[in-house]
Order: sequence, then structure tokens, then C-alpha cells
Amino acid sequence: MIGDTTEAKGCRLKDPMDLFRSGQVVKICAPMVRYSKLAFRTLVRKYSCDLCYTPMIVAADFVRSAKARDSEFTTNKGDHPLIVQFAAKEAQVLCDAACIISPFADGIDLNCGCPQRWAMAEGYGACLINKPELVKDMVRQVRNQINNPKFSVSIKIRIHEDLKRTVDLCQKAEAAGVSWITVHGRSIAERHQPVHYDAIKTIKQSMSIPIVANGDIKTLKDAENVHHLTEADGVMVARGLLANPAMFAGYEETPVKCIQDWVDIALEHGTPFTCFHHHLMYMMERITSKQEKKVFNVLSSTSAVLDYLNDHYGV
Repeated sequence: MIGDTTEAKGCRLKDPMDLFRSGQVVKICAPMVRYSKLAFRTLVRKYSCDLCYTPMIVAADFVRSAKARDSEFTTNKGDHPLIVQFAAKEAQVLCDAACIISPFADGIDLNCGCPQRWAMAEGYGACLINKPELVKDMVRQVRNQINNPKFSVSIKIRIHEDLKRTVDLCQKAEAAGVSWITVHGRSIAERHQPVHYDAIKTIKQSMSIPIVANGDIKTLKDAENVHHLTEADGVMVARGLLANPAMFAGYEETPVKCIQDWVDIALEHGTPFTCFHHHLMYMMERITSKQEKKVFNVLSSTSAVLDYLNDHYGV
């Protein structure tokens, strides 16, 4: 489950709340299916990312199956502070998953924001924003069953059409002991519509715990603007970091050094070719011509990719 287990057991767990106490805007790598795994987290941490999330893991599978634990979660001693995001709909299942993970991660996050049909059909993700009492119970039970006070318990939500309901949900979670709340400023039905940053600001002004803003942040300038618009304590970025993992360090586009770092990290971690290649396709999107993309995107082996990068970028 843990990669180098002895190394991971020697890891220094951190209190993620220290980041929010620093007074600086906390820069966060979002949970991304297939993409926010250990190798990519290692890369963005080199470029001023403060806090990383794992991809969403279904808690019931994780608790039930050693195979799921091995395939879904790897870490090492440099991978901190780290938040493991779970999809769950029963408090005890979430608690069991949190107990398994607590020696190796700094906190868990309950996914209350995923709008995908399969997740909603299973009772996971964004449908939980309509079950505030259940969310409250899940947060409280994890708080009660993990005896490390520095272990964070957060939630990631979408907003309701009626914002009063979202504020009510957040206040119930706060009363149950939630550490912070990440707000994706769209409703369940919204996909590419503008993000409601005003809603995030309203939530922030209604709470005394940290609030993280999420949605359509693609550059460091965007992150600064969203912070000013929302007064949020942190910003969480997904696609912006895929396109430019050095974004938080102030780069406008992916620098060649970052591509080199990705190659080194991915090879060291034994990253599967498809994942290795897809990350490069995202990272090089803004810096390659249409013709170059046609060539690069159909390469089918690590050696072909390495030859291409060497020929075109000296990597």
C-alpha cells in the first residue's frame, strides 16, 4: 500500500492546519482521478505547492480489499502534508478507512462534490450536500475515533442553488469539528458555467474555520484574484496544475526544467507509460504547435517520448 513502507513509517506527519495558521494563502493540488498520484504530487511540491490530495478513493473498497489499498494509495516520507480523499456514505466505513490511513497521511477529506452519475447513483459525492446530518455525523465520528488531534478532517463540496442550504451544511460540519471546507463554486448541475466566487465569499463570511476556493483557477494571477474576490484561506487547483505543474511558483507556462523533473520523477517511480505520456501532453499543450502535438500525442513508448524530448527540448 505504501510504496517503501519502512520509509513511509519513518515519515514525519505534519499538522495541515499549520499552513492555514501561517497567514499565507495555502496553495493546494486538487484530488484528480488518475492524475494526483505520488509522482505528480512529488513534482508539484517542487514548485511551491503547499498541500496535496490523493485521487478520490472509495472507502468501502479500501477497507475491504488489500488489493485496492495497494493499487490506490502510495506515499513516501517526502509526500507531506498529504490529504487522502474518500468517497463514503456510512460513517463507520469512513472511520475504518481513516484509521487505516492515519499512520501514513496527515488527514482525510470527504468527497461531497463529485457530480458524476455513477458516484451520485451510489450515494457518494455531490448528493451528500443534500444530507447535512449525515455529513455532520461522518465528520464527528472520524473526529471521535482518530486519537491524533493534528489529523485533519475536511470536506469538499459544491453549492446549492439556494445558498442558505450550503451555509447550513457548512455550519453543521463546523459544529462537528471539520478542519476546513473546500468549496467548488458551482452547483451540481453546472459544469462549464462561470464559478460563483461571490457564493464562496458568503460562505467564508459565515464561518470561523478556513475556507478553500476551487474552480477555474489556471494561473497564479487567477489564484491571487480568487483570493481577493472570496477572502478564502486557500486555493485548490486541478486542471491548471495539470497544464502547468510549476504554476504556483509563478511560471506562466510549463518550464523545460519542470518537464525534465517530471521525466526524472516518473522514471524513478515506475509511472505507467499512459500516465507518464498524458501528463506530458497536458504540460506541453501551451508550448507546442499543432503539428508537434500530432506527432507527440501518438508516440507509444517511453523510449520514443524520451527521444522526442531530447531532440526538441534537450531534455
